[in-house]
Amino acid sequence: MKGPRRMKLPSIANPDLVPLFDNQPRWNLPDYRRRGFHNLHTTMRYGMSLRAPRVLPLRKQIDWIIGDRPDVARFLAMPHFSAFIVVRGERILYERYAPDFGPDRPHPIMSITKTTLNLMLGRAVADGLVNLDERVSTYLPEIGTGYAEATVKAVADMNVANDISEDYSDAQATVYNMEAASGSRLPPEGQKEETIRAYLCGVTGGDLANRTGYALYKSSNTEVLGWIIERASGRALRDWLIEIVEAAGIEGCYHTACDCEGVPVFGACLSARDLARYGLLFAHKGEGIDGRRVGDAAFIEETRGNPGPPMPKPRDWFRYSNQMATDGTWLGHGGYGGQYMLANPDTGIVVIYFSVLENTGDADPDPNFQGPLVKMMAELAAEV
Repeated sequence: MKGPRRMKLPSIANPDLVPLFDNQPRWNLPDYRRRGFHNLHTTMRYGMSLRAPRVLPLRKQIDWIIGDRPDVARFLAMPHFSAFIVVRGERILYERYAPDFGPDRPHPIMSITKTTLNLMLGRAVADGLVNLDERVSTYLPEIGTGYAEATVKAVADMNVANDISEDYSDAQATVYNMEAASGSRLPPEGQKEETIRAYLCGVTGGDLANRTGYALYKSSNTEVLGWIIERASGRALRDWLIEIVEAAGIEGCYHTACDCEGVPVFGACLSARDLARYGLLFAHKGEGIDGRRVGDAAFIEETRGNPGPPMPKPRDWFRYSNQMATDGTWLGHGGYGGQYMLANPDTGIVVIYFSVLENTGDADPDPNFQGPLVKMMAELAAEV
């Protein structure tokens, strides 16, 4: 008597993650991008969620004049707009959301997540665990030639020239290989999935000196710094992130992507209100709720007082410094697709803008969009 016939069930590549047109996965294509961004915390292949036990309560004290400003109104009327909030301390001075978004919805903050490294690195330097003038290979002897001879400071300031290309207008840019290692797309057919740190060890380079006169933005720099801090401190990156989340007192979840081994990748999703809570850590120079401290106040002041190279034109009026942008007064960072966080330690004000720019094949960030946006946010943070 024969047993039941065994059938081989078929499979297809996950349609959200397999690269399609212009070497982009479906979630990042123009017709899908807004829905993809608004749900990215459920799209990544691997991830973790962190939540604070105690929350910074926010109460509304709306200043309607903010919304009447022409420069603010312009950015809130754009079709790609998702969220905008202005906070000082525990007060919401203004907030607005797109009809398909809201105050409790998580949104990708993309490279704004890099600013967590300012807090981690500041603490590691203050505690004598990391020397900014040391070579990367001092802490990571297995690292490849793309980083081995660079100083920690050069990596933190986006001041390293190696063979990584992060030109999003180039469909074959090598940054997409890192995206495969971080779970936001599938690797090419037949290619084995790589961990983020194996990818970093494979980065090559020669001289490494940046002779462009401008910041050379490479997201891999942040992953290298995170690895250095974990190695030097003996503490898992997850523990560093928990400390930051708890100091910020975020109410919802801090969703962060990971690689296949569970190593956090610096691309998180947060609500606008929770990103504002996080931004207050910089507005208050490292002080969070209930007197909790993260980062280092002196390091934060050094970040804006002695910045690194300028951003490429026409954004050369602000500079890159210790995983943050600054004009010497405010501290901030942008994220892929049109996000920005800006904190002014002199006024204690944080401004957040979320959007989903839908162009593919363009440079990101679009300097004609980001420059005016940052100027609007900086003026608002200084004047309110």
